[in-house]
Amino acid sequence: MELFGTAGIRGDVQTNVTPSLAVAVGRAAAVDGSEFVVGRDGRETGSGIAAAVEAGLESGGSDVRRVGRVPTPALAYASRGRRGIMITASHNPPSDNGLKLFVDGTEYDRDAERRIESRVESASTPTEWSRWGTLTTLDVLPAYRTAVSEYAHDAVGSCDGVTVAVDCGNGTAGLAVPYVLRDLGAHVVALNANVDGHFPGRESKPTPETLADLRTFVADGEFELGIGHDGDGDRIVVVDAAGDVVHEDTILAIVAEHYVDATDAADPVVVTTPNASARIDERVEAAGGRIERVRLGALHEGIAAAEGSGGTVVFAAEPWKHTHPAFGPWIDAVVSAAVVTGLVASVGLSSLREPVRERPYRKASIECPDDAKAAAMSRLESRLPEAFPDADATTEHGVRLTYPDGSWVLLRPSGTEPYLRLYAEGDDVDTLVGSVSEIVERSIDESR
Repeated sequence: MELFGTAGIRGDVQTNVTPSLAVAVGRAAAVDGSEFVVGRDGRETGSGIAAAVEAGLESGGSDVRRVGRVPTPALAYASRGRRGIMITASHNPPSDNGLKLFVDGTEYDRDAERRIESRVESASTPTEWSRWGTLTTLDVLPAYRTAVSEYAHDAVGSCDGVTVAVDCGNGTAGLAVPYVLRDLGAHVVALNANVDGHFPGRESKPTPETLADLRTFVADGEFELGIGHDGDGDRIVVVDAAGDVVHEDTILAIVAEHYVDATDAADPVVVTTPNASARIDERVEAAGGRIERVRLGALHEGIAAAEGSGGTVVFAAEPWKHTHPAFGPWIDAVVSAAVVTGLVASVGLSSLREPVRERPYRKASIECPDDAKAAAMSRLESRLPEAFPDADATTEHGVRLTYPDGSWVLLRPSGTEPYLRLYAEGDDVDTLVGSVSEIVERSIDESR
């Protein structure tokens, strides 16, 4: 049984993430701990799925602390010293929901997820009636917002003088981000800040297309920047004063360089993913740090590995999703919003971007049936390095080719859709993508 994807369990509430599954996952999780915090985003199905999870936990013998509607990072914050389950499908459509599990602020790793899957498959029965857990409520938002404000102020200073538009996408980021930025001194105009599980303002996933209203609003107003979030507050998109989306890897590079510059650690490490731009490596290395890469959806595993080998992880991120280890081991776009706004307040967004080499970057999806992915990738692990012998090839997280001029290509199988994902960056990125795509398509055809 495989329940978990790259970011917990997600799916349609009628067919996949049903109340019966939620009960089973709750009861399976109860084996691991005596106390859980349970939170949810603003989806219409959230209260029902949360109630089912709570029933599973209590009938498995765990006490439940219900925190209600919160951003996912606030639930992670509340899970410190205990365990937690967040009911969210993040940026998925409103018909979906999902479950994300935490222990002491850290997402469950693969081994822990496999244990949950095995227990769900075995369909355990409730524990003896006198050993059921209890249910109480916990208001975590005030403490979380205060903690974010204090951390960001210490990390980057105040946001005095900055005017920022924040599009919360009718998600739970609206319960935290505008409050934190105002507390730090920013002038905030909040869009779609009312929590509504139908996401009437725009689609939950923040993209250049879905953020069209925010981009126009920023361009037509007097704003230093705009910020967009997803349904549960773990993604951030930054818009400049002209209304253009700043590339996610540029933001990652800016924040990573700041953290490396600010630390006195002997071996500062930034953990990121294989699809992340070389511009991040350039800025981190210029500041005296180094990069470690880990598979998508596993920043927490990359942090543990880097620190286990003696490094000090000062920042970890994949596109749009950032972890600030000095604050907590979870992905937190509320902190990111505060840190980015504070950095803009100090020197301006243009000055932050100026040293970042922003070369053309492309993403492409190449159709590949699920049952052909393994064979196609196996062929490509040898064919791509053979076709481009001047490139440095690695195959730990897909196939990544890094060329002598710093341009690169990554090919990896999608974990959720029938595609191979192609990422590329370089001065002549279209030629790069075209030459690699021909080999990929031929290998897929031979693997069908």
